[in-house]
Amino acid sequence: MKAVVLDGSRTEDGTLNLPEMIGAAVERCGYVVEIIPLRDEKIGSCTGCFGCWLRTPGMCLIDDDGRKVAGKIIRSNLTVFVTPVTFGGYSSELKKAVDRMACPSLLPFLVNMGGEVHHPGRYERPPTLVAFGVLPRPDPQSEELFQALVVRNTINMHTNGYSAMVYSTDSLETIRSRVDSLLDEAGVSQ
Repeated sequence: MKAVVLDGSRTEDGTLNLPEMIGAAVERCGYVVEIIPLRDEKIGSCTGCFGCWLRTPGMCLIDDDGRKVAGKIIRSNLTVFVTPVTFGGYSSELKKAVDRMACPSLLPFLVNMGGEVHHPGRYERPPTLVAFGVLPRPDPQSEELFQALVVRNTINMHTNGYSAMVYSTDSLETIRSRVDSLLDEAGVSQ
């Protein structure tokens, strides 16, 4: 099984080595893990051209690292987001990667899902999503927004399952135990 950990921090110390800690926990669950520091990738913003639906189905027209990262996500069994929480959302680095993989992984048609209109997924086996948000200090409003964003993304991405958490001033030992429980919650077994 494959797992991709997307490190959305803008600096090397932005997430306190959390991507490596999570990667090690996921490896203990039997996954082959690749950690991608998105700050090192050249990913342009989605232009909304829908070429990934019409001209090159399933592949973004922009030929940069965003295309490579999207392919790795689509081929993974587990995708992990690690990001500083910015105004309740993802960092700009992670947001670009999510935007660039969203449309190519969907079909251009519309379906009713639980009373909402969504695009169906392009692939039969979408990955499970685990999201870790990092805040410098507790902020219940930002935590609530982050959780809601992850839920909405999992609906649009048709994930196999998900879990999400935000941490701030916890000790490394507390974070380690919360990582393990979050992986369990997402169905990532050890």
